[in-house]
Amino acid sequence: MNKNRLEAFSDGVLAIIITIMVLEIKVPHGTDWAELKALTPVFLSYVLSFLYLGIYWGNHHHLLHTVRHISTGIIWSNLNLLFWLSLIPFATGWMGENHFARNTVIVYAILMVSCAISYTILQRTIEACHKIDPLMVKVHRGQARKGFVSLAIYILSIAMAFYDTRISGLLFFTVSILWIVPDKNIERVLREAQEQ
Repeated sequence: MNKNRLEAFSDGVLAIIITIMVLEIKVPHGTDWAELKALTPVFLSYVLSFLYLGIYWGNHHHLLHTVRHISTGIIWSNLNLLFWLSLIPFATGWMGENHFARNTVIVYAILMVSCAISYTILQRTIEACHKIDPLMVKVHRGQARKGFVSLAIYILSIAMAFYDTRISGLLFFTVSILWIVPDKNIERVLREAQEQ
C-alpha cells in the first residue's frame, strides 16, 4: 500500500467523524436566547472534541511524513487509532447532553487515554519499521515524552472527575494546548535529510 492511500483514508474517516459530531448538535425549536444557552454544554463538548480531532489530524499528517514504506503493522496500528477516534462523537454527545456529569467525563477521559495510547502504538510501529534513521528516532522520542505527559494528565482528569468535573475539563484543554501546534521537528529533520 502506498502511504498516500493510507493518509487519504485516514483523512476521510476523520472528516466523517467531525461531520457526525456536528450533526449530533440538535437545532433548538424555539427562537429565544435561552434555547441557545441550554446548548452551551453540548457546544463546549463539541469545541473540545473538534479541537482534539484537529490536533490528531495535524499530528497524524506530520507523523506520516516520516513513513517511507507501509507495513501491515502500520496499517493495523492506524486502524486501531481510527477506531478509538471514531468513538469521540458518542462520548462528546453523551458528555454534552448530560452537562459534563461525572460518569460522562470519566468515559470521555478513558477514551482520550485510549486515543493517546493508540497514537503512541502507531508512532512506535512506524519507528520500528524505520529503525535505520536515527534522526527520526530522535523526533519520535521527543513526541513520546509529550505523549506520556498527556497520558498522565488524562489519568489525572479521571481522578478529578470524582471531585469536580470542571477541573477535568480544564485538564482536557491543557492537553489540547500542549498539542495544538504540530511538532516542527519532523519538518526540520525531513528538510535536512532532503538537503543532504
